[in-house]
Amino acid sequence: MFYFFLVLVLGSFTFVFFWMVFNSFKTRVDLEAYPPVWAFVPTLDNFRNVFAQTPFVHHTVNSLLISLAAVLLGTLFGLPAAYSIARYRHRYLALTILTTRMVPGICFLVPWFIIFRKLGLLDTYFALITTRLIITLPMITWIMIGFFEDIPEEFEESARIDGCTRWGAFFRIALPLTKPGIATTGILSLIFSWNHFLFALILAGPNTNTLPVVVFNFMSYEELDMGGIYAAATCITAPVLLMALMIQNQFVRGLTMGGVKG
Repeated sequence: MFYFFLVLVLGSFTFVFFWMVFNSFKTRVDLEAYPPVWAFVPTLDNFRNVFAQTPFVHHTVNSLLISLAAVLLGTLFGLPAAYSIARYRHRYLALTILTTRMVPGICFLVPWFIIFRKLGLLDTYFALITTRLIITLPMITWIMIGFFEDIPEEFEESARIDGCTRWGAFFRIALPLTKPGIATTGILSLIFSWNHFLFALILAGPNTNTLPVVVFNFMSYEELDMGGIYAAATCITAPVLLMALMIQNQFVRGLTMGGVKG
């Protein structure tokens, strides 16, 4: 029964991705057929149209640069903030960060749009990276609080006795012991940043458009190119999936770390 329910739960999640990849190889006739066609001749025309109709490589580079920069900056500021909250019990700071994460992103969009338009920063990497910090920074900070709290303070006190400063204990003791957690929060925040659509739709332009906008370009009032949508979504999902598989060991350790306390 355990494996039955495991397959049932995982199947409901993985079927969406299977259906996306499965339909990306169908022709327009097969996609519009009802009931759905399961036996068909695969075609790569949808993928060719994605690369022919859109600057897909350029959008991929934009998404990679913006997402990685947002994650790196979020890690740079989020790790010290999480460590400070865990060690000095800054509860109000933690509550503020959580509240910021819970507020819908559209609440920040209009003020950002007015500010960036006044400063002439629309369609720039600076605008996109800055706005993505509202996603990566709270997520990294809030998740890493638990990882730092799981480290016994005696380890850092021993380092302080041996001559380490507070920053020295942070870099030499706390960070190495939380590598699985850093990897986990990094990949999670990267996925959220990679897939975010609203900020790029409003604040970006031809020079800085990201991959989620590519999917939107296959939708119009006159036509809905489902084959292009499925193919573009498959291409967008593949890089994140590969990155997750590359660090799956650290990712699994990070998800289970701290589950049992002695």
